[in-house]
Amino acid sequence: MLSAPLGAALQLQEPALHAAAVYAAAMALGAALVLAGWRWRRVGLLVLLGLVLLGFGGTGWRAAARLAESLPVELEGRDLKLTGVVASLPQAGPNGVRFRFDVERATQAGEEVAVPRLVALGWYIGFHEDATLLQPQRELRAGQRWTFDVRLRRPHGSLNPHGFDYELMLFELGVRATGYVRDAPPQGVQEGVSHPIERLRQRVRDAIHARVADARAAGVLAALAVGDQGAIEREDWELFRATGLSHLMAISGMHITMFAWLAAAAVGGLWRHSPRAMLALPAPQAARWGGLAVAAAYAVFAGWAVP
Repeated sequence: MLSAPLGAALQLQEPALHAAAVYAAAMALGAALVLAGWRWRRVGLLVLLGLVLLGFGGTGWRAAARLAESLPVELEGRDLKLTGVVASLPQAGPNGVRFRFDVERATQAGEEVAVPRLVALGWYIGFHEDATLLQPQRELRAGQRWTFDVRLRRPHGSLNPHGFDYELMLFELGVRATGYVRDAPPQGVQEGVSHPIERLRQRVRDAIHARVADARAAGVLAALAVGDQGAIEREDWELFRATGLSHLMAISGMHITMFAWLAAAAVGGLWRHSPRAMLALPAPQAARWGGLAVAAAYAVFAGWAVP
């Protein structure tokens, strides 16, 4: 069971990546060893070695593929026109709004150019001299298709010992460029074209803010309900950190487990009201599988964070 994670751990010790073909070959050899060991039944060592190679090759291949999506140096700081879809919950702040953008088409002076598929954009009110306040900023929603004039750069972050690694976080999210929206009016807004989970999270968050008069309380509820920690006010975050409660504001494994227990109890209680259902599947098993399914669905809805 630990063979594939062991292979991934070995790859993470490498000081530099090999060519993608090396990792592809390791995956192919690993798959062949697993199939051979599975066919011969008794050669378990082949299966274990194959799983190690699959973990090693898969991890390296994904890392190489992600690094290959880097923004070309010649496009940094240039005016680009991007068409794509808002891929995350927009995070409003004192200077504007930030969001991830799934790029479908990119052009420079009318010519198509290659940029990373996923970028992080800021649409600022006055933080940058080229930005200005526009009404559509307040109408930005997950799943909408927009066309923006932007400037991009490669991800950069402060490299402080034991500090937060912003660049690593963007790499983990698959974001290979950051930038900001220029002051040209956006074009071609189209509602609900993709990202249905993010659209559902957006509707729930908007409903909370619409029905809860206290904005600070609404932010806390949105964080607990849909995993939108950006909705919490900065002053509240400082209070939670000072009192040791900040970990409760993130939907973690403990929250998902509690939700699974409640879901299992509800499914089991309902299941016992149907003799036919209990003949098909015992109530304890139905409760376990039902709790697992509902908890997994809620984890996806909450953003599928690692904790």
